[in-house]
Amino acid sequence: MKKEFVVIGLGRFGGSIVKELVRLGADVLAIDSNQERVDEFAKIATQAVIADTTDEAAIKSLGIRNFEHVIIAIGENIQNSILTTLILKDLGVKQITVKAQNDYHARVLEKIGADFVVHPERDMGIRIANNMMSSNVLDYLELSDEHSIMEIKANDRIAGHSLIDLDIRAKYGINIVGIKRGENIIISPAADEKILLGDVLLVIGADVDINRFVKKAMS
Repeated sequence: MKKEFVVIGLGRFGGSIVKELVRLGADVLAIDSNQERVDEFAKIATQAVIADTTDEAAIKSLGIRNFEHVIIAIGENIQNSILTTLILKDLGVKQITVKAQNDYHARVLEKIGADFVVHPERDMGIRIANNMMSSNVLDYLELSDEHSIMEIKANDRIAGHSLIDLDIRAKYGINIVGIKRGENIIISPAADEKILLGDVLLVIGADVDINRFVKKAMS
């Protein structure tokens, strides 16, 4: 069975989610209040409709409560984002992901029951900054305000050493939960696993500890 999603708001962020979900084989109902955007995504999404999602009757008529996951990607209108979230929660939608404009918006969304709150602009800024600080940091995913997962490319300073030799957990308080090696991924690598030049380490831990590891071991 195909997974079914609703994406509300077809700006840059919401539009990119629609395109990727469709590419991955999901059914997507795309909603926006702008006719031009709806017309554009009518050719991409399973269905695209124009609707005011702050109108409970409109939401009910679309049968959104029957979808397993709704993504609210409304742009600058924080009030509409909050009202839409409230209505969807009242209707019993199982999972709701909402784009937050700022920390205040995020706190309100969390209080009214949003299941996931994302900060695309902030997270992208953090990711770009980390990538610029070290050529070895390939990607970054924030888990909380203080903890992250990073993809770090092994250099010649750590290549040829096993995880037990490097003793990364004891020295830095971080964990290597996986190693990407070409097309393969080693999940929970053994302590005697040797790191090869070009391996990508999946590192999880506190931001301060990961940054300390990058500065001391990777530069």
